[in-house]
Amino acid sequence: MTRRENSGRRRSAFREERTSVLVVCGAEATEPAYFEGLKRARRNPAVTIKIKAKRGDPDTVVKYAAGMRDRAEGTHDEVWCVVDVDEFDLDKAAATAGRLRINLAISNPCFEFWLLLHFEACSAPLTCYGDVAKRLVKHVPGFSKSALRFADYESGIEAAVQRAKKHNVELGFEHGRNPSTGVWALVEKIN
Repeated sequence: MTRRENSGRRRSAFREERTSVLVVCGAEATEPAYFEGLKRARRNPAVTIKIKAKRGDPDTVVKYAAGMRDRAEGTHDEVWCVVDVDEFDLDKAAATAGRLRINLAISNPCFEFWLLLHFEACSAPLTCYGDVAKRLVKHVPGFSKSALRFADYESGIEAAVQRAKKHNVELGFEHGRNPSTGVWALVEKIN
């Protein structure tokens, strides 16, 4: 047997291609805190996540996200905006997102509906944040929008994804349906 000559070059280690996801949240507290917690707890080393907050109407958030993506040309494989229905014109934001190739994770009436799904299924109409918060505080005593503790939700992530998917299959997903959320698709991408 002949021995191979050492060329002096090291073989490079095989690296799995990473997917880079930019998440822009339309609020400054709850959503970024949740996704920062998910980023720390996730089990998927093939995904890198950058989280930013941009307070404003959904159309403004979408345009901001597109600007961030364009300034960091080639850095992000996917861009997601996490927005609430509130009183905003989501049809305009959805059209802008489609044109600019931005994914939307819309919650109706608010992001906290996604948090509620970590604990219970809910298909009853929820007219505002207050309706959701009343139900959420039963599961997370002392719940506060401005002081979200990801640990309170971590064990319910898979249940929330399944509940949201089931809800969307049974009722159809559209941002006008109350309650509804598309956050599950982003969470699956990250996990």
